[in-house]
Amino acid sequence: MRRLLLLFVCLFTVAAFADDAANEARFITNSRQLIFEGKRSGEGYFHPDGNLMIFQSEREEGNPFYQMYLLDLLSGETARVSTGVGKTTCGFFQPGTNRVLFASTHADPEALAKQKAELDFRASGKQRRYSWDYDQTMDIYSCNQDGTQMVNLTNSPGYDAEGSFSPDGKQIVFCSLRAAFPLEKLTPEQRARYEKDPAYFGDIYLMNADGSNVRRLTDAPGYDGGPFFSPDGARIIWRHFDESGMFADVWTMKLDGSDKHRVTDFKSMSWAPFYHPSGKYIIFTSNKLGFTNFELYIVDVNGDHEPVRVTYTDGFDGLPVFSPNGKKISWTSGRTSDGKSQIFLADWNHEAALKAIEESPLRGSSAAAATTEKNAQPSAPAKEAAATVQVDMKELSPEIRAEDLKYEDSWLADPAREGRETGTPGARASADFLTGYFRNLGLKPFGDDFREPFEFNSGARVEASKTSLSITEGKDTATYALEKDFRPLAFSENGSVDGEIVFAGYGLSVPEDAKNSRYNSYDNLDVKDKIVLFFRYVPEGVEAPRRAQLNRYSGLRYKAMMARERGAKAVLVVTGPNSPGAGELVPLTDDGSHTGSGILAASISSKVADALLAPSGKSLKDLQTGLDTENPHAEGSLVLPKVRVSLSIGVEHLKGTDRNVVACLPPTGGSDEYIVVGAHYDHLGHGGKGSSMAHAGEEGKVHPGADDNASGTAVVMELAASLAAPGGPKPSSDATKRRRGVIFALWSGEEIGLIGSAAFIQHPPVPLDKIAAYVNFDMVGRLRDNKLTMQGVGSSRIWRKELEKRNVAAGFSLVLQDDPYLPTDTTSFYPKHVPVLNFFTGAHEDYHRPTDTPDKLNIEGMERIAKFARQIVSDLATVPERPDYAHVQRSEQQSGSRDSLRAYLGTIPDYASEVKGVKLSGVRGDSPAEKGGIQGGDIIVEFAGQKIANIYDYTYALDAVKIGTPVKMIVERNGQRVELTVTPGSRK
Repeated sequence: MRRLLLLFVCLFTVAAFADDAANEARFITNSRQLIFEGKRSGEGYFHPDGNLMIFQSEREEGNPFYQMYLLDLLSGETARVSTGVGKTTCGFFQPGTNRVLFASTHADPEALAKQKAELDFRASGKQRRYSWDYDQTMDIYSCNQDGTQMVNLTNSPGYDAEGSFSPDGKQIVFCSLRAAFPLEKLTPEQRARYEKDPAYFGDIYLMNADGSNVRRLTDAPGYDGGPFFSPDGARIIWRHFDESGMFADVWTMKLDGSDKHRVTDFKSMSWAPFYHPSGKYIIFTSNKLGFTNFELYIVDVNGDHEPVRVTYTDGFDGLPVFSPNGKKISWTSGRTSDGKSQIFLADWNHEAALKAIEESPLRGSSAAAATTEKNAQPSAPAKEAAATVQVDMKELSPEIRAEDLKYEDSWLADPAREGRETGTPGARASADFLTGYFRNLGLKPFGDDFREPFEFNSGARVEASKTSLSITEGKDTATYALEKDFRPLAFSENGSVDGEIVFAGYGLSVPEDAKNSRYNSYDNLDVKDKIVLFFRYVPEGVEAPRRAQLNRYSGLRYKAMMARERGAKAVLVVTGPNSPGAGELVPLTDDGSHTGSGILAASISSKVADALLAPSGKSLKDLQTGLDTENPHAEGSLVLPKVRVSLSIGVEHLKGTDRNVVACLPPTGGSDEYIVVGAHYDHLGHGGKGSSMAHAGEEGKVHPGADDNASGTAVVMELAASLAAPGGPKPSSDATKRRRGVIFALWSGEEIGLIGSAAFIQHPPVPLDKIAAYVNFDMVGRLRDNKLTMQGVGSSRIWRKELEKRNVAAGFSLVLQDDPYLPTDTTSFYPKHVPVLNFFTGAHEDYHRPTDTPDKLNIEGMERIAKFARQIVSDLATVPERPDYAHVQRSEQQSGSRDSLRAYLGTIPDYASEVKGVKLSGVRGDSPAEKGGIQGGDIIVEFAGQKIANIYDYTYALDAVKIGTPVKMIVERNGQRVELTVTPGSRK
């Protein structure tokens, strides 16, 4: 849940933008899907002449497993080379002959029975994770390309597969589990390990092409597999899993097993390595970016440089190989219309690959650390034969269960997710996890993918070569230093201007209200084609009511807009000597908007401002002091004709892309309406962007967000599983059939401004008038004293009746709050006339801190909440009557913005409280509130002489105080009124 003061930022959306295709096109062009027939395909290897490919595919009638096929790349003809019985994998051509090898289980007496069992399982509608099972009857066979003269080359107990020929065709390197056999010889611990993870016993072996002279090359604990020869035949490359089975890296060795050399160190799963025919670099697959997002990378043969990313497409890209001439690449990818993995083919840019590797930092260098993608996620192991990676749901139930909620929340809040900050690999891994979950439930996406991308502003970067400031007085020109004397504002337009300077006081244009007169810095001042200089903030000496009025119009973007509308070419902002942070430059902080301001804008130091004023004999201190008390005789504006300013600005507005995860349970019974059920899955990462409430010593640590909002996400997951299960909603009303569809939406970007849900509203998959209601879950993991807060109840007259009805059995101590303008994703829906309802168990001292961990959740309470919500959602989906929309007026106090709010105390309101005043759940460590003696549990009833009845009164009062000036406040503590004095700090 976002902090209240961030709630009312302006939301802007633009067309989705991504440069992933351009990044991928550095190396890969003319990409196309090569294999279409069959459920899936993979592992396509070229013939030495480049005109044939051997590959595996699930396409045989009556056999659900892979069989081996040859594709003529000239004619397009395909022929099966395997028997059609059992399972096959890992084909390869024998150079200099008409023969191939592949692994197969066709000799298994139980092969046909296993096929039937798998077909029956699939026909039942049940689902499970696709994985490789290391069948004990798998052996490596050699045969002619037409499938004749088949010979078993291994013929030993245990899995034998993953074979490939040497360049001269005389040797075969392969993976085998034979060292574990007979299984009876294993210790009880080893036998248990085999039953759980047989791949652990996989090792690399070498044999002659006829199967003779078998020798073992590896014996380290962990799975060794996927071996290939180097182009010169002198070395073998393979991937090695550690003992945990969680991490794998690429290794090479000589043919006798000596000189083992580790090539990668990604702290993730790096596998499926393959040499480029030049012998100068290696391509491999890694899920460094998280969970199911497998991408291709290249690295020099020794691993001296950091690997270079090749593919930029979500999902699975793996099992890469090069054509014999090195000009084409083939790989297995899930970038298909149905998400099933198939073989792709593309042109390969060898020269670009060499250049990229040469320019990549040396591994382990400081440059490498700076350029390595942040927040890379360790991932669960997968097997090379698996064409897709899916969520393992074998232990999850379609019923709403506490153990499932615990698993789901713990996965999302695991430190490996790095706090799920919008746009980071941790958020991407979470989206992949949620996508796999929805897919396994049998839900449908809108379009080709559950992951719906949206764009967000990820920051701004000054382009120093395009940014300069100089002042000319007569014949003398002084040039000023970027970051020392001036800095562009993040919302500035780019370009260059030259012009005269006018001073416009505080740069304010404020209409009068019922209590205060207008304030206009531009009265009798012509700024057309001029550069405007003004002070940051508002006059420092005005009374609180006037300050509150002016503060609402003091945002720098707004001030810049006022100057632009009057014809100014640029604005320069100075923090005056009477203001907090005197002379300091404004931080380059993005304000969340997708748009520029239409005017050049920069922050300048006191030194620069003095240089502008000096020729006119004016003092920055005198000018501000006169304005601070609204002295009618003060110079509020003036022309500075003796100086000219040349200003050039280059600001790169950085864009990021993240993804909502959206699934659909279609409507039935002739309805075309939907109920949307949602929660945000993003959080704060390491808390570095201003919303963290970390105490002293906690700064920079992972903010796991177990309650905020892995808890809400987990509840939506359970609701999806329950509602998608056979039978669907079973409300107790007289309706017997679900009418409306249910859209399950898991948002990202909530913590930075409701960006994900706003994008959904901007580009809805169904007409907005077909969305009958939105039900949201934000922080539902800390049920205490049986109190559950239901927010947004005023948005429809149906809610009170529905909550009363369903709570008879649920038995919660409900707190009903009418206000639909909430610091969560309901605020994206309600202004579009959609009734909203938010579930909330209250704020707490771990809010937005690294201490918001899964162990502190009330899992049983989450289960009760999910079951309660299921009844409500079932009713909404079933009853004929659509919830009515009720308009709730938004008060003036609710319309503030963080851009104009300066004062900072560090209090954490308890938004669920019903008391008169503002109850606090805690205070931020080392904050003005903590220093002033404010405690969690205090109820603020008076602040700076103003009575406080609610959170909006408090926000308004805080807006009116002056930084650095002590303020009297009264809190109720344990039934007693306590007077405290606090000194507000500044919010940067």
